[in-house]
Amino acid sequence: MPTPSMEDYIEQIYILIEDKGYARVSDIAEALSVHPSSVTKMVQKLDKDQYLVYEKYRGFVLTAKGNKTGKRLVYRHDLLEQLLNIIGVKEENIYEDVEGIEHHLSWDAIDRIGDLVQYFEEDETRIHALREIQRKNEIEEEHPNT
Repeated sequence: MPTPSMEDYIEQIYILIEDKGYARVSDIAEALSVHPSSVTKMVQKLDKDQYLVYEKYRGFVLTAKGNKTGKRLVYRHDLLEQLLNIIGVKEENIYEDVEGIEHHLSWDAIDRIGDLVQYFEEDETRIHALREIQRKNEIEEEHPNT
């Protein structure tokens, strides 16, 4: 099992390769706000653990294991963003909230969240009913004794 830090790197490498066709140390460092030397160390570890193949001075590619893991991590991130959006979390908070919780959930929890997102998306009236509950709760919070 990759550590949360390894997951962040695998996810970012997967995204870069999907978007640009390649991932460079400098791109990863910029995306994760870390030093290139940190990226190099992690890339070497991911190579050792067979998530990618690293060739010094030539870059790297994800292995089948790394690609599968990257795809699952992106799915997890996107799914959590969807859920937070559905339940009405403010747009400016969603990314940071997902970053804060994504490594702390089991894949079982992720699967159940997928079921919940599907439940809401299959019938828009469910989202409208949730919004109505939220609206009523906000009114009660603003005027607790009315």
